[in-house]
Amino acid sequence: MIDDLKPYPQMKDSGVPWLGEVPEHWDVRRLRNLADMRVSNVDKHTKEDERPIRLCNYVDVYKNDYIRPSMNLMRATATREEIERFRLSEGDVLITKDSEAWNDIGVPALVRESADDLVSGYHLALLRPFRERIAGEFLFRSLQSIGLQYQFHVEANGVTRYGLSHAAIKSVWLPAPPISEQAAIVRFLDHVDRRIRRYIRAKQKLIKLLEELKAAIIHRAVTRGLDPNIRLKPSGVEWLGHVPEHWEVTRLKNVAAVQTGLTLGKDYRSAKTKRYPYLRVANVQTGRVDLRTVKEVEVPEAEARRSMLRAGDVLMTEGGDIDKLGRGCVWSGEIAECLHQNHVFAVRCGLRLLPAFLAGLMASNHGRAYFQTTAKQTTNLAATNSTTLRAFPLVLPDVAEQEHVLSWIATETEALVRAAADAEREIALLREYRTRLIADVVTGKLDVREAAARLPQEAEDIEPPDATDGEPDADESADDLDAEAEETAA
Repeated sequence: MIDDLKPYPQMKDSGVPWLGEVPEHWDVRRLRNLADMRVSNVDKHTKEDERPIRLCNYVDVYKNDYIRPSMNLMRATATREEIERFRLSEGDVLITKDSEAWNDIGVPALVRESADDLVSGYHLALLRPFRERIAGEFLFRSLQSIGLQYQFHVEANGVTRYGLSHAAIKSVWLPAPPISEQAAIVRFLDHVDRRIRRYIRAKQKLIKLLEELKAAIIHRAVTRGLDPNIRLKPSGVEWLGHVPEHWEVTRLKNVAAVQTGLTLGKDYRSAKTKRYPYLRVANVQTGRVDLRTVKEVEVPEAEARRSMLRAGDVLMTEGGDIDKLGRGCVWSGEIAECLHQNHVFAVRCGLRLLPAFLAGLMASNHGRAYFQTTAKQTTNLAATNSTTLRAFPLVLPDVAEQEHVLSWIATETEALVRAAADAEREIALLREYRTRLIADVVTGKLDVREAAARLPQEAEDIEPPDATDGEPDADESADDLDAEAEETAA
């Protein structure tokens, strides 16, 4: 079906450099002529003299394509006037207006369902389409395109924090085909998007299975060793059971130091600052560092020194999804003068503990059980702290045996790691393809009218897309605690 797509027969110059030519019968208009814009002043506080609401915040928009009342939204209060002005209606589009990074500006989400108490929160712009000119679904897809995002990025103002002015948002140019054609474009893109999401979900489930198999192999090796006939002793840890008799049972604080990271949102305007790369929760995955999106922060040199990474540090996330809590990996110094955010711990091992062995313990069932058992939980999120991390119970052979165990793990898990990497690459290619296709279709480079007309009627997916169905954390591009911190910083 996609292979059959062709360009429109008649094109014209749009008059907008980034857009180039558009179909002859399309209009090109500024956003102010297509939608009403409102910027909410509703905060997260609860006041007795106000009405209860559910608040759609920066994180909800950043992590989700679609906003529904059934989502786990923050409870707050607002005045009657605020509710009337900022209540979300089906077909509204929200975009991120402020962020700690310039490329997190202008991220859109479409409101799928209305509710009387569903209200837009801070750091978001609420766009209400003029329905006779543009459909909310088409506006949402247009705002996902590379060209529209580029306009937001070049208009973002700031040094350590970035924001879009009202005028900048209203002034962006959008293609505006006839309403009937917008519906065809939306139908086509939704059809393709559903299939891509299903494929990505299948690959994510495969990756999760491979990671569980790898974790089981690692758990056995780092808690029992490689000799099945070795004499055992009680570990003193309920879920760990018995461990080799000659291994030491100790706490992390006795063999390593824990470094906390940089707290975002401080005001450094009175100090001489420098830009540094820094790692967020999204960059720290189980067994690897994801450097596809590395953001920067501007801080004084003295502040940077306190949170600068060294090669050999073991990175660990402070919080996030409960099943990912405690994920860790070894930092090999891939980026010079790299800092880490306060939601990422850096563990600096002493002479008796190899960094890769500690990372293995964190990734094992033992590590997961410890951090999940000791975590502070709220709904599906969890968080730990440096005190709990320092108390992490270790089973520790001598360094020579640690090296032997690590070598065996690398051999035994090689095929699993390769299969997971292949699946990740396929997901990345699909995301790139989806981004390119959306851009080509909403800007009139491809004609999908006939293809859309041939599509069967489809029900919307019942299963909600995983966070990682979107851009890399980004869906993966930002996880909750990380985005929440950036929201506060903005």
